[in-house]
Amino acid sequence: MTVANHFTLLGQDGAARTGVLRTPHGEVRTPAFMPVGTLGAMKGIHWREVRDAGADIVLGNTYHLMLRPGAERIAALGGLQVFTGWNGPMLTDSGGFQVMSLAQLRKVNEKAVTFRSHIDGASVELSPERAIEVQRLLGSDIAMQLDECVRLPAERADIERAMLLSLRWAERCKRAFEIAPDGHMLFGIVQGGDVPPLRHASARGLIEIGFHGYAVGGLAVGEPQEVMLAMIDEVAPILPEERPRYLMGVGTPDDMLEAVARGIDMFDCVLPTRNGRHGLAFTRRGPVNLRNARHADDPRPLDEDSTWPAARTYSRAYLHHLIKSGETLGAMLLSEINVAYYQSLMGDIRSAVRESGFENFRAQIKDSWARGDIAPR
Repeated sequence: MTVANHFTLLGQDGAARTGVLRTPHGEVRTPAFMPVGTLGAMKGIHWREVRDAGADIVLGNTYHLMLRPGAERIAALGGLQVFTGWNGPMLTDSGGFQVMSLAQLRKVNEKAVTFRSHIDGASVELSPERAIEVQRLLGSDIAMQLDECVRLPAERADIERAMLLSLRWAERCKRAFEIAPDGHMLFGIVQGGDVPPLRHASARGLIEIGFHGYAVGGLAVGEPQEVMLAMIDEVAPILPEERPRYLMGVGTPDDMLEAVARGIDMFDCVLPTRNGRHGLAFTRRGPVNLRNARHADDPRPLDEDSTWPAARTYSRAYLHHLIKSGETLGAMLLSEINVAYYQSLMGDIRSAVRESGFENFRAQIKDSWARGDIAPR
C-alpha cells in the first residue's frame, strides 16, 4: 500500500536538511525541536510562550495520558488540542519507553506489554493496536508505533529480541493505523541498540512496511555521545530521503547540532524545562548555572543579544536570587528562556542550511560554546 508523503525537502547542505512537514493542524518547519508536554502541559511555561518562542509542534505522552485523565475522556472533550488549548501540530509517543522505565511489574510478550500503573497499581495492557487506538483518541497529528526500548549497555541477544519484537509490532501498528483520518501520520521506530547490523535490519524492515516518517529510538539512554552519533551514521543513509527523520529523546544543543549534520530533522527532550527548574540556562555562549555564587552581584542580563525578552531583561543577580530562594518565578523564567533558545537554535540551523552555510555556522557556534560564558569584570 502506498503511503502518502506529507514532507517536502526544501534544501540540503551536506547531510544537513531543511524542509516542511504538513499536518492537519499546521506546518512544521524542520529541523524542528518539539517541547515536551508530557501530561498535556509544559512544566512551568504557558502554551503562549511556547508558541511565541517559535515552536511549531509539541509532544504529548501516550502512557501518561491514557492513565490520567484517560484517552476516551480526552476524545469526548474534543481531542488533545482542544483539551489543552494548544492549537498546533502535536506528536504523541507510543508509551513504550515509559512502560519500560516507569511501570511496575511489567511483562512483555508477543501480544502486548502488561504493567501496573505507577499511579494506582492498576493492571493495564498496552498492545500495538491499543497504542494506536489511544493515539487516535488523543487526536495527535503524528503517532508513533509501539516498540520495546532497551537501555544501554545491554547484551546483544536482548537487543536483537527487542528489535525483532518491535518490527513485528510495527506491522501490527501499521495495520491498525490504516483507518486513520487523512493527513495524520504514523512513524516507525528504528531499534537495534549499539549494534550496527541490528540497526540496519530494523531500518530496512520498517522501510519495507512503509511509514510516513522514521524515528531513531533507543538512544540517549545511557550511552556516550559518540555511540549515539555512530548509530545515526549507520542508520540515516538507509532511511528514505523524502521522509522525515526523528531522533527520539535528544537532547543537548550539541547533540542536536551533530545530529542535524548527519541528516536528522526532528527532536524532542525535557532538558529545556527540566534544567530551567534546576537553575541551568542555555545561551549562545553555552550553559549558565545560575546557582553559582558568582552571579549573586552580577547586574548583566543573561544574554543581551537573545531574541527572548526575559533573557535580555532580568539581571543574573535577580535570576540567581530567585533560584536560590526557590521562587517559582525563577523556574518559570529559565524554562521559557531555554525553550526560546532551543527554538532560536533551530531557526538559525534552518537558515544556515538554506544558505549553504551550515558547516560555517556549526564551527562558529561550537567555538562560542567552547569559549563559554564570560565572567563579569
